[in-house]
Order: sequence, then structure tokens, then C-alpha cells
Amino acid sequence: MKNKPLHIGIIAGEASGDRLGAGLMRELKKFYPEIIFEGVGGEQMMREGCHSLYSMHALSLMGIAEIILHLPRLLKIRHHLKKFFLQKKPDLFIGIDLPDFNLSIEESLKKAGIKTAHYVSPTVWAWREGRMKKIKRAVDLMLGIFPFEKNIYQQYQVPYEFVGNPLADEISVAGASCNLSVSSNPQEKVLAILPGSRHSEIQQLTRDFLEAADLCRQKYPDLQIITSMVNLQRQKEFEIIFKETKLNLPIKILPCGLSHEAMAAADVILLASGTATLEALLFEKPMVVAYRVNWLSYFLAKCLIKVKHVSMPNLLAGHEIVPEFLQKNCTPKNLSEAVMNYFENPDKINQLTKEYQQVRKMIQQNANVKAAKALVNLL
Repeated sequence: MKNKPLHIGIIAGEASGDRLGAGLMRELKKFYPEIIFEGVGGEQMMREGCHSLYSMHALSLMGIAEIILHLPRLLKIRHHLKKFFLQKKPDLFIGIDLPDFNLSIEESLKKAGIKTAHYVSPTVWAWREGRMKKIKRAVDLMLGIFPFEKNIYQQYQVPYEFVGNPLADEISVAGASCNLSVSSNPQEKVLAILPGSRHSEIQQLTRDFLEAADLCRQKYPDLQIITSMVNLQRQKEFEIIFKETKLNLPIKILPCGLSHEAMAAADVILLASGTATLEALLFEKPMVVAYRVNWLSYFLAKCLIKVKHVSMPNLLAGHEIVPEFLQKNCTPKNLSEAVMNYFENPDKINQLTKEYQQVRKMIQQNANVKAAKALVNLL
């Protein structure tokens, strides 16, 4: 009698989680060729065979206030998924990021005897350490992408495996040559502006980024400006705001999904805080980081957050290596001056590159393979 295929429940809620999930699925299939994946995933996970019960974008929200606004819909989706997996009884459930959403599902499944794993630790080292109690109830194994997380998991006696960050395995500076015809003159500087992948980020940051780019171009008339959005919806939102600014700014909008190519082509990157900052670090590009959220989200987060910095390069380095401009400090003047500071001080870039290389060495661990092996051991 043929063995029943391994059944895995898996939920990711944004582009970075989709990429993590797809890499993990690819490696797990090498151990279990007949494996079945069901849950929520994006295009990359679906290409690897995930049957997605909901659009991944239905779960992609940022900021406390934004989540509260959509809470009834999120609770309905979570209730259905919890019920679905309790009935299906998968051999393993993997929650990828989305801690407030996934941990509740994991806790119910673990209580029902279903093995659970969570990929990417919540930022318990930065705020809401009290979540560790729930994590202990919810997960059989935490897969972490940053080495400094291990201590707090040991304190709470929660099984933890540092697997490294897949981006460090995927992004190679040597392979970052770009064939984009951004400029016919190699002496011309290139600025990439990347205001984020979420609707709220486009709305909050695009105008300031465009005005900052315009200020830079007033001083550097030959400066080339490029961007790429995650999808057509975000590109339309970006173009509407660009039109509203009435700026005479020649900007090259690359096809959707070419943010890595934009990074590779850039001399400096102006971008939203998030996974993209780690990508820019791995491309060894000077960056200026910005972020702005709903005032209520910021107020609540400020009361709870324990760390000084928000961007991944600064968190991983343990001190500020790239400038961050948040909320009221996120102004076109501040952003443009920080960008031009790189153009005018090339020595700073050399020191920054050394810092970047130290971070890469720390997080490059062949993550997809390590994560898959850890899950195989759990099973």
C-alpha cells in the first residue's frame, strides 16, 4: 500500500514571506517529492505547488491602526483557516511571519496535537517580549533569520534554530551587474527611489521621495532617477501621485518586479524601511531609509518599542550605519541632503561597504536548506 503524501499547512502574508515560503517548499520537495502544501501564499509559493485558499494580499497590512481598521475581515479569514486545518489535520503547519495572525492558528493546532513551526521570529527582542509566553504555547520550533534572537528563546526554553537569511544566499554582489540602459554616460549618478510594496507605503512616502529626488536633481542636473513597483496596482498609485506633484522630473519607471535590477543599477537608494533595506545592504549600495505610518500606529509603537533603530542594516550592525528618517523627520529636505551626502563623501561609502560585508558574513548560512532540514528533523 502506497504511503499517504505528507500534508503541510503553510501561511505567508506578504512578498518577503512568499519568497521565504517558496524557497523552503523547494527544499522540502527534495525530501518528500509527493508533498502537498495548502494555506495562503503568493505567486512564488503557488508556482512551487501551494494551493492558496485566499489571496496573500488580503493579509498584507502594516501598522496597528491599519490592522484595527480591517480587523473584522482578518478575524473571519483566520477563523476559517483555523477550522480548515483542524479538520484537515496536516502533518505540519508552518506560519511564515505574520505573528499576530499565525501564532493564534499555531496555538490551536498545537493544542490539537498537530506539529507547528514558525519561520521568522517576531521582534520580541524589540518590543512586546510578553509574546514569548504565547510563542511557547504555539510553536514546536522557531526558525530564526538573525543570530541575536537565540538568547531570548533560550531564556524561555523555546526550541529555536538559526538558519540565516535566504536573501544573503540569493543576492550576490558579483552577480549584481545590471543590463538596464539607465544612462548612456557612465559618469552620471543614478538614484533609485523605492517607496515600498504596500498601498499605505506608497501613499505615505511617494510624494516626499519624488520631491527629494527633485531637490537632488537641482544640484546634480544629470542625475538619473529610476524606480520599480512590486505590481501594476502599486505602479498606478505611484503614477497618480507623481502626476499630482506636477514635478518636471524625468524618472524611468522600470517594469514591475525589477527592484533588484534598480538596486544593482543605482549609486544610491532612497527606500522604505523593510526587507528592501536588507536587499540593498546585500547589493552593497549606500541607502537612505525612510518611514511614515498612521499617527496612531506610530504613537502606539513608540510606547512599546525598545530598540533605537528600525532598519535592518542598523539592527544587524548594532549601531547606525545608514541614516533613518521617520515620521516628521521624513522630509524632502532631510532625505535629499542624506542622498547628496553620499555623492559628496565617497570615503563614507568605503566604510559602509566594510560594515555591509560583516553583516553578510553573519547571516549567510544556506538558509533554505538549513530550514528544510530542521523541519525534517521535527517531523
